[in-house]
Amino acid sequence: MTAPPSAPNARHDRQKATDMPDLLIELFSEEIPARMQGKAAADLKKLVTDGLVEAGLTYASAGAFSTPRRLALSVEGVLAASPAVKEERKGPKVGAPEQALAGFLRSTGLSEDQLEARDDKKGQVWFAVIDKPGRSAAEIVAEVLEQTVRNFPWPKSMRWGDGTLRWVRPLHSILCILSDEAGAEVVPLDIDGIKAGDTTHGHRFMASDAFSVTSFDDYATKLKRAKVVLDASERADHIWAEATNQAFAQGMEVVEDRGLLTEVAGLVEWPVVLLGKIEEQFLDLPPEVLKTSMKEHQKFFSVKNPKTGRIEQYVTVANIETADQGATILAGNGRVLSARLADAKFFWENDLRIAKAGMQPWVDALENVTFHNKLGSQKERIERIAALAREIAPSVGADPDLAEQAARVAKADLSSEMVYEFPELQGLMGRYYSDAAGLPVEVGAACEEHYSPLGPSDDVPTAPVSVSVALADKIDLLTGFWAIDEKPTGSKDPFALRRAALGVIRLVLENQIRIPLEGLIVRKFDQLAAFPIGLIVGGKGEGPSGLDDMVGQVSSDLLSFFHDRLKVFLKDKGIRHDIIDACIAMPNNDDLTLLVKRAEALSEALRTDDGENLIQGFKRANNILSAEEKKDGVSYELDPNIKFAEGDEEKVLFAALDTADAIIKPAMEQGKFAEAMHAMAQLRGPIDAFFEAVQVNDENQIVRRNRLCLLHRIRTICGGVADLTKIEG
Repeated sequence: MTAPPSAPNARHDRQKATDMPDLLIELFSEEIPARMQGKAAADLKKLVTDGLVEAGLTYASAGAFSTPRRLALSVEGVLAASPAVKEERKGPKVGAPEQALAGFLRSTGLSEDQLEARDDKKGQVWFAVIDKPGRSAAEIVAEVLEQTVRNFPWPKSMRWGDGTLRWVRPLHSILCILSDEAGAEVVPLDIDGIKAGDTTHGHRFMASDAFSVTSFDDYATKLKRAKVVLDASERADHIWAEATNQAFAQGMEVVEDRGLLTEVAGLVEWPVVLLGKIEEQFLDLPPEVLKTSMKEHQKFFSVKNPKTGRIEQYVTVANIETADQGATILAGNGRVLSARLADAKFFWENDLRIAKAGMQPWVDALENVTFHNKLGSQKERIERIAALAREIAPSVGADPDLAEQAARVAKADLSSEMVYEFPELQGLMGRYYSDAAGLPVEVGAACEEHYSPLGPSDDVPTAPVSVSVALADKIDLLTGFWAIDEKPTGSKDPFALRRAALGVIRLVLENQIRIPLEGLIVRKFDQLAAFPIGLIVGGKGEGPSGLDDMVGQVSSDLLSFFHDRLKVFLKDKGIRHDIIDACIAMPNNDDLTLLVKRAEALSEALRTDDGENLIQGFKRANNILSAEEKKDGVSYELDPNIKFAEGDEEKVLFAALDTADAIIKPAMEQGKFAEAMHAMAQLRGPIDAFFEAVQVNDENQIVRRNRLCLLHRIRTICGGVADLTKIEG
């Protein structure tokens, strides 16, 4: 194997100083699980460096590393000793009770004759002056490292032998040295019989002899000679480069999988990349099955033929060089892979036979699979989703019959052997089985896509039938768990309800669907009550009216949950929370597409000077009007009459309000929010001029009442766009 690039080096160019040694730590053990290595290296760095700083030892830089058998930390430029510190503490008054003085002496470790009496505002007070001498770096490092090892936050740890020490796997040795220009010094440390030293071991098979090191550079260099690549990112880069080069040489492409690359880099100390072939008999398996089987069972990378799209080869990464260039390793891996793929082929062929005969047996089998003990079986849930998908279909442009048909088979693959073996293939296998059953392509697509989107970066289905089933699936999930009062609390969300709500939001917005959610939610609760499980929450009510009230309350609560998730979603798109609140306060706030268009238009309007300043004018009008209505005990809702207007500014405002009203009302009805917001923003000038020239509370009560009614008209016209009282600033 060609050695990977130069060894990792955490060092920075700087002038070495004899009073600033470098610290090197290595904790050498049995194999650390790959998934724990990255965090463990970060934890080692944080715990040790935080401990050093807390004890008074500053440092220049630090770097942490991990391999399957070791955690390493290099800390540069550590102070040789912590600085001496003089600390003063104020104690009790001179002449205070003996008990108070005794407690102060115990806390300082001094005797009474070592205290100083000093004048204070209220007489003399005892002061303790404590001189804390500096401690050597070796003493502090030993103390910090022992605390770190004994309290290391492994997700799982074990004890071995007769000791009390816990570690992820048996800890064999500790390397801990401080080095400077004069040489290296071993830090005196003994943890449960494991004494720190300056030696470590190389590769388990190819260079297992112990060797000593004098610095980090020496350590990294000798490890490389001993067939150990210390840096995980270097191992990953080497694996990917070798894999892609070998595949390219044969006209193939490696299927990228960053998660698998990180994991494999954590399984080997000296990566040896080997390219193998999949037997011809398995090449017709769905590529997703091949990829999943090889990844999950054997940590193989899939290699596809770009001309056919088929996965025909694989990459495996060995941890040892062999005289036969890996031929024996490939042969062994090939035998194991063939056995695994033979199982997958059996599942696939058996499932296809069932699918071709019709998928109903799989659906019927889900009657015996509990979805939730309070929400019935999977088959009952499918019935609910099918009914809802049919109802949603016209709103998204889907054929109701196709939507219902797709919903009835979308989860059938949960009964298949392939999905039982590889649950992550659910949905995808449903598409294969739907196609094999001869069902319409829209049904197969819905089987695969109805789980989407699974996350904020996941693709959103756009095919109408898929959208119908995806919405029905998620809305049923949410209404079901709201009905039994199993809502997310704090950071806990065991049923991924936040993800489901975000999925509904993205499906609606990205497909520009106009669908009133609240009515849909209420009907879903009614549907739940009709099923054998009943409406659990509704049981708290008494009689039909009590049930209706409870349904209304729970529906409103679920809609608020959607609004909360929508705020998070829109915040990431730069729309302020107060703008969203101002739009949520308006009618039809359960039509998310309408709601977001309104919020976007208002946000855009408020970015202009006219829009931002209009808010101030509106608030001034609203505050004056609210105060006078409260004082007078009446509402000034009558139409103002222009004949009582006295000045040009007042008459101009009358005309501006008429113009704005004529534009805003039809624009809002037609959903032309940008047009309505622009018309509203044009009121800024007339409103400002009105307040500068006119006193609302005129002595003439007729004029005063007319002006208050004019303010009410400002409130009404602007309030027809959004609840501007919720806008901050």
